[in-house]
Amino acid sequence: MSMLTPPGMGGRKYRITGDRYPRMRRPRHRRRIILTIVAAACALGLAGWGTLQLIDVFGGRSGTAHAAQGEQPCRDGAEADTAEAKTAARKLPAPGTLTVNVFNATPRSGLAKRTADELQKRGFKIGKVGNAPAAYDKKIKGAGILLGPQAAADGPLKVLATQLTGAQQKTDGRKGAELDLIIGNTFKALATQQAAGKSLSLLTHPSPAPAAATKC
Repeated sequence: MSMLTPPGMGGRKYRITGDRYPRMRRPRHRRRIILTIVAAACALGLAGWGTLQLIDVFGGRSGTAHAAQGEQPCRDGAEADTAEAKTAARKLPAPGTLTVNVFNATPRSGLAKRTADELQKRGFKIGKVGNAPAAYDKKIKGAGILLGPQAAADGPLKVLATQLTGAQQKTDGRKGAELDLIIGNTFKALATQQAAGKSLSLLTHPSPAPAAATKC
């Protein structure tokens, strides 16, 4: 074997020409290539997943889902308000079930009779009509005072108050269910029948509270 024969060539003879010699190629790094391919695939997968998430958010799907989840409490709140309104309507008595005593605490004559007649036309039952007791006679500066038992505070007195704007509502220790309407110095007339009817309607059928204020 010639001294110019590269190692590993066995006994084969090669003709050497010029200044170039045959060389052995190094084995390729297959492991590095495989790892590079796997890393590239993972990167592409993550990029694709992130793109889908952005499309989902900006496309409105997530907002729609969150809105749908938030609608249920609002519907429940509206149903609760409706139930509360119906309960309030059942508790309030009709004018025809209330007996009202009308007293005049002013120097002007005839106010008690005219007021009692008007209340009767509007469906109220009329009890006593006359001058106010000494404790109130000539001592009421406002439009009037509505008196009744403590049990009437949340129902009968509120119904009667729809007929006299600005009247003060009070309760005392009486045992009966009758109400007193005592006319004061600034009294001019009862509320118009239309205005009183509207107030009574709002009282017996209160509007439900807005969904936002609330509870959404």
